[in-house]
Amino acid sequence: MAETVRAALARAAAELADWSVSARLDAELLMASALGVGRDALLLGRLDDPSPVAFEALLDRRRRHEPVAYIVGERDFWTITLAVGPGVLVPRPDSETLIEAAVEHFGGCGPATILDLGTGSGALLLAALAEWPDARGVGVDRSDDALAIATRNAERLGLAVRAELRAGDWGQGIEGPFDLILCNPPYIEMDADLAAEVRGYEPAGALFAGIDGLDDYRRLGPDIARLLAPAGLAVVEIGWTQAEAVCALLADAGLTTMVRQDLGGRDRAIVARH
Repeated sequence: MAETVRAALARAAAELADWSVSARLDAELLMASALGVGRDALLLGRLDDPSPVAFEALLDRRRRHEPVAYIVGERDFWTITLAVGPGVLVPRPDSETLIEAAVEHFGGCGPATILDLGTGSGALLLAALAEWPDARGVGVDRSDDALAIATRNAERLGLAVRAELRAGDWGQGIEGPFDLILCNPPYIEMDADLAAEVRGYEPAGALFAGIDGLDDYRRLGPDIARLLAPAGLAVVEIGWTQAEAVCALLADAGLTTMVRQDLGGRDRAIVARH
């Protein structure tokens, strides 16, 4: 008798639980992809179906610690769904802290102009443009692979007409001012102990920033200060131990700072103003 979806999910979750903190969710997302349906449809009406042959191949990739988002090809972020793959970081819920801070500041009126430095998949820029339909934005990245994925996301979300995506090195060659600047730079120390799915698959150039993880913040401070509108807001993601150091670097550039915590209560972003 063929294994049911329900049984296959239980088996996969039990196996992945040895090292994945989201083992059951991993299994469900892989199964939904194998079936070609959404996770809700899987849970509501497909648990007693025969498990599809394709599921085992997807599970085998996860056994090798490949990120689920790379395997299924997409990830939800804020109110949008993004295509992701090798070449960009997997968007994480912690990064939604930056959008939350911007929404709290601007409310429904929103910023007119947005700059996303190190746009990657376009997550921050496109989430902000989806939030504020009258805004226009620029996303900058030095990676051609990242820009290709961000461009595809802008097109599939119907935001390409308001999103300019360009190759660049932080703020070099960019002219402001911008009402809102968002940035999730590399901030991990070179010798940090990372999960296998991060170190083994996600792009090193988007992860590591020197011995202390602060190399890119040292460059970003002057760029942000120059490009931020007088009454604008900049929100920069940080590692949870870096608040004091990054606040000092941004203060050296003439910015006033405040620390924001993520849903887990850890320092996650620096909000900066002139």
